[in-house]
Amino acid sequence: MNSISFDLAGKRALVTGANTGIGQAIAVALAQAGADVALAGRSEPAETLALITQTGRKAVNISADLSTTAPLARVVKETVAGLGGIDILVNNAGIIRRNDLADFTEEDWDAVVDTNLKSLFFLSQAAARHMANQGNGKIINIASLLSFQGGIRVPSYAAAKSGVAGVTRAMANELAPAGVQVNAIAPGYIATNNTAALQADQTRNRQIIERIPTGRWGNPQDIAGAAIFLASSAADYVTGQILAVDGGWLAR
Repeated sequence: MNSISFDLAGKRALVTGANTGIGQAIAVALAQAGADVALAGRSEPAETLALITQTGRKAVNISADLSTTAPLARVVKETVAGLGGIDILVNNAGIIRRNDLADFTEEDWDAVVDTNLKSLFFLSQAAARHMANQGNGKIINIASLLSFQGGIRVPSYAAAKSGVAGVTRAMANELAPAGVQVNAIAPGYIATNNTAALQADQTRNRQIIERIPTGRWGNPQDIAGAAIFLASSAADYVTGQILAVDGGWLAR
């Protein structure tokens, strides 16, 4: 019987939006598990690069505006050139725009859908070509609780994240014969810079915690643990799944 392994030694990973928060935690955890990591995004992730280097793994920064599909082929090409290949893709980059339904603009709709769904698909497509050729690979998309729920004042985000769940399953079906697994993680309420205002609002913060069975906000490392599982050989028979890491929010 083969032993279960979460070891990523020798693997090459690409993580988008790894400047802070969930993306940073995933990128560093991948390195701690043994992978070399390329980081793609608009801002230089200096702290993340330093944390990866401290693990003894290789870190590569790729500057790219992921709100458009124009740089996506280049991002994969530079990852392959910098790391020698690509075995893992984590689609974490995303944005959110809030407004009442009656006032929501086409510009805000397109900005969110283009970044969170369209670029995710076409970056996955570019990476999948390499993975299929080598006969293995892992694609991990960052979905959301709004892949299951509607939310309030975030119609384009709910649409995009629902789309992420659908395209995860669609890619999983097509890529399984090539040895590539495609899954998604749906984070619950995670304590990051992006949720600082909610955490600071005493009333809303209390309401959120009371709704979570585990009684606490999640932290980025909670998401990173799920990513390591899905990136490893331990998840070779897991594909097309949306794994909620939410402290039991959806079960409530």
